[in-house]
Amino acid sequence: MALPSVWSVMRVAILFISAVGLLSVRLVGAGQDSGSVIPAESRPCVDCHAFEFMQRALQDLKKTAYNLDTR
Repeated sequence: MALPSVWSVMRVAILFISAVGLLSVRLVGAGQDSGSVIPAESRPCVDCHAFEFMQRALQDLKKTAYNLDTR
């Protein structure tokens, strides 16, 4: 009995892994509730989040600088 070549085993393994990956992606996408999606109009944009983050970081730096100056 002849053993299958390495390339044929690799092809079968790659096809199997691809099929499992595609199935898992479809299952994850199906598990999300479509009713829980927030409409784009009511979500803040990415730039707004970045701006708010930078404002908080700047306030923290100002507080730290003030605390160092008062010591």
